[in-house]
Amino acid sequence: MRTSIATVSLSGSLTEKLTAASRAGFDGVEIFENDLLASPLTPEEIRARCADLGLSIDLYQPMRDIEAVPAGEFARNLRRARHKFELMRRLGTDTVLVCSSVSPAAMDDDALAAAQLSELADLARDFGIRVAYEALAWGRHVNTYEHAWRIVEAAGHPALGTCLDSFHILSRGGDPKGIEDIPGEKIFFLQLADAPRLAMDVLQWSRHYRCFPGQGGFDVAGLLGHVLRTGYDGPLSLEVFNDVFRQAEAGPTAVDAQRSLLLLQEAAGVAEPPAPVVPTGVAFTELLTPDAEPVAAVLGALGFVRTARHRGKPVDLWEQGQARILVNTGAAGRRDGTALAAVGLESPDPAGAARRAEALLAPVLPRRRAPGDAPLEAVAAPDGTELFFCATNRPPLPDWRADFADVPHAPPADGVTRVTRVDHLALTQPWHHFDEAALFHRGVLGLDAQESVDVADPYGLLRSRAVTGADGGVRIALTVGAAPTEDGAHAQHIALATDDVVTAARRFRAAGGRLLPIPANYHDDLAARHEFADGELEAYRDLGILYDRDAGGAFRHCYTATVGRVFFELVQRDPGYRGYGAPNAPVRLAAQHTQRSDRP
Repeated sequence: MRTSIATVSLSGSLTEKLTAASRAGFDGVEIFENDLLASPLTPEEIRARCADLGLSIDLYQPMRDIEAVPAGEFARNLRRARHKFELMRRLGTDTVLVCSSVSPAAMDDDALAAAQLSELADLARDFGIRVAYEALAWGRHVNTYEHAWRIVEAAGHPALGTCLDSFHILSRGGDPKGIEDIPGEKIFFLQLADAPRLAMDVLQWSRHYRCFPGQGGFDVAGLLGHVLRTGYDGPLSLEVFNDVFRQAEAGPTAVDAQRSLLLLQEAAGVAEPPAPVVPTGVAFTELLTPDAEPVAAVLGALGFVRTARHRGKPVDLWEQGQARILVNTGAAGRRDGTALAAVGLESPDPAGAARRAEALLAPVLPRRRAPGDAPLEAVAAPDGTELFFCATNRPPLPDWRADFADVPHAPPADGVTRVTRVDHLALTQPWHHFDEAALFHRGVLGLDAQESVDVADPYGLLRSRAVTGADGGVRIALTVGAAPTEDGAHAQHIALATDDVVTAARRFRAAGGRLLPIPANYHDDLAARHEFADGELEAYRDLGILYDRDAGGAFRHCYTATVGRVFFELVQRDPGYRGYGAPNAPVRLAAQHTQRSDRP
């Protein structure tokens, strides 16, 4: 289906918005009145610019407070409408959005509203224009799509139809099934937006918190299904008012918007991109660092062993159990020290995963491949993390480890495997990519997204949303808060699974590793909330181990000091526990801030 986007959904000048929409693959745009008024281009120049970019102008919007008003007011409205219809003829667009009135002068009189809208449609027809009447969720008298349709039906004018807007319908808890009673040819336009479920004034909700389909809590795909069953064949258009989008770069936002429509069409059964290939585990994580020594010291204390070296790059492979960490020293120019740069995802079908990612507009990363290198495909996540689709020891699929040559090594000095695998990853997102990241990991990778949670930070608020595979083989916590700081308070981290966190933490400390100190007040409170075996709480207090419990079991975890922008977490997870220790996050964040301020 054709796709369109309202210019109000993007930041920048009108020219920048049009360029971003075109590059993201949209077929058309809705021109928002304020964008046109602020543009130095004439309507004819805007029309030509859109044509050059391959964009149709699908809608001009909005006209407000038109109907059900006293005769004198309506005469002034018709005069205003004539000027707008002249403008639209110059723009080359044939559909105008008319919002249900919010004017105090508007009367609760459907017959009058129908008569005046019919007269407006008479004038519009003279200009070759159609009028799409939309019920605003906060309309003075008309605030549901059913009511708007009754007025349009009563008017019975061929140039008058309705505009359906998913936000206005779903934010009021409306039942979209009734849409199927509207003839498809009388649905002149369809606007789509999602939103998180919030308890607040609907106008403020609409103006600040809308998001792209799949990023909120509404069943936009279900609504689209009802619309399509009417025979509607117009564009799928996004109208999203969002404070973050208004400040973010237009190009990536437009790509995110287009991806949301591709996924929406898939969910509604009208498009078939390559099927999702859900990753089954973490093959490796890659740390990029200008100095391998501090990283090697932490890994060694954790019980990792350097087992191999890349055949053509300055990359070492460190292993323990099923956990593998690459240390890449090709980062001499980095100023922020060590960072988590890439993740290898175990995939049942790496080529299929790459095809889906590309079809859903994930940036495919070029890779210089020497003869004999494993044919790995990589795409960029919204935060810039490189995601590799790969296989480990699963013939006949190519094994990514074939790029590495073994180096002489001995097992850990104590001969004990402390870490079994990667439990989860925590990736810090740029503030303007949080919703995009959740949609990307859900849609492109096929992971399930959990509810977003807010965590108190000593210097602000941190949002987190986990995406997981059905079997827990891949768990990624996406976080956003204040800008990343040197102490790692909002840094990335790698959580390593262990069967015995107390023993693992003791051995890490005995090997010279530094654990994050946790305030005694935390463990005093823990004693009040839970009962522990003799000596258990004392061990937690000594090692800085935090504790959480849900209906599925317990979660014990502790943290290392930070290296650059990365730190490690040791995790002992009962099989039924599904969380990430979120109640303990404020304590961890405060402890990291304290550790930073205490340094000389």
